[in-house]
Amino acid sequence: RAKSVLEDARLAIARLAGVKRENVVFTSGATEANNMAIRGHVQALAESGRALSSIHILYLPSAHASVMESIQSLERYGVLAEPLVITDGAVDLNALKSQIRTETALVAVDVVCGETGTRYAVRDIRRVLDAARKESRAGRIMIFADASQAPFVESFELTHLGADLLSLDAQKVGGVRGIGALIRANVSVPLSPIMHGGGQEDGLRPGTEQPALAAAFAIALQEANATRGSFIAHATEQQTRLLTTLAKAIPDMVVNEGKEHVPHILNVSFPGRDTDYAVMILSKEGYAVSTKSACETNEEGSRAVELLTGDRERARSTLRISWGPSTKERELSGFARVLIRTINFLDSNPL
Repeated sequence: RAKSVLEDARLAIARLAGVKRENVVFTSGATEANNMAIRGHVQALAESGRALSSIHILYLPSAHASVMESIQSLERYGVLAEPLVITDGAVDLNALKSQIRTETALVAVDVVCGETGTRYAVRDIRRVLDAARKESRAGRIMIFADASQAPFVESFELTHLGADLLSLDAQKVGGVRGIGALIRANVSVPLSPIMHGGGQEDGLRPGTEQPALAAAFAIALQEANATRGSFIAHATEQQTRLLTTLAKAIPDMVVNEGKEHVPHILNVSFPGRDTDYAVMILSKEGYAVSTKSACETNEEGSRAVELLTGDRERARSTLRISWGPSTKERELSGFARVLIRTINFLDSNPL
C-alpha cells in the first residue's frame, strides 16, 4: 500500500512536469535536489571520461546557497564556473552568447528568485543555448532550473521552460516540510548519485522513502496548478494595495525587483533602518518576514538584492515579504499597519 501511495504521487508530479514517472526523484527538499542536479550531473560527465577541468558551468549569481556552494565545491576540483551577467534585472542574453564556450556543460538558473521575486526567462536562455549549439555543432548544454518558488505562478513543465533538470520543494507550495524532488527531462540527461547506501529512487537517492509526504506534495502541486490563474490575479491586487499603503506612509521605501516579477513575493528596502531589528519586532507581533535567505544567516544584508541593484545600502536594509493562497486581505492590512508602526518606531529610536 505504501508503495502504491508513493508511486501514485510520483506519477501525479510527473504528469505536471510533462515527464515519465521514472524521471521524478524524491529528495529531502530543494537543497538536496539542487546539490544532486549540479554535483550529480558533473559527476556523471566525469564518470564518462570527461576531465573536470574541461567542464564549464554558468550560474545565476543570486541563486540559493545550495546552488552557489555546490558550484564552489566543484571549482575546488578544477571545474570552471562563471556567473551569468544581470542587466536591468534580467539575464543579459547578449552577454550569455559571449560566455558560452565549447566546454560549457550546464547553466544553473532560478525560475523565480526566492528573495526578490524576480522571474527569469528560462525559455529565452534555452533559445540562446540552442542557437550556439547549432552554430558550433556541439552537444546539448543542459539547463538546471531551481523551480522551488515557481508553482504558484508558473508551470514547471520542463518543455515549457526548456529545462533538462528541475528542482521543487514541498514546503514552498503548502506541502509538508521534508520532501522535494529533482526532475529530469529524460533518462539521457547524465546524472549520478551523490549519496550511497541503498537502491531507492532508481539508485539515485538512498534512504527510506516517505509516501505520506510524497502524497501531500503531489496534492499541493496539483492545487497550485489548478488555481494558478486566480491566485496570480488575486495576489497582484494584494501586492498593489500593500505597496500603495506602505508608500504613502513610508515615502523613502524602495522596491527591489527585476525586469519581471511575481506578485506574491515582495522585497523592499528601508534605507538607514535596522531591518534585522524590524524582523524581531514583527515576529513578536505574529508576522514572519526576513531580511535575506534563511540559508544565509551569516551574511550581512541580502546578496540577491545587492547583485540585482548594485546598491550595498539597499541590500543592508531589506525586508522580504511573501504570502500564499490562504492569506486573507485583513491579514495583509494588519501586517501593513504593524510594519508602518515598526518603521516609525525605528525612526524615533535610532540605535
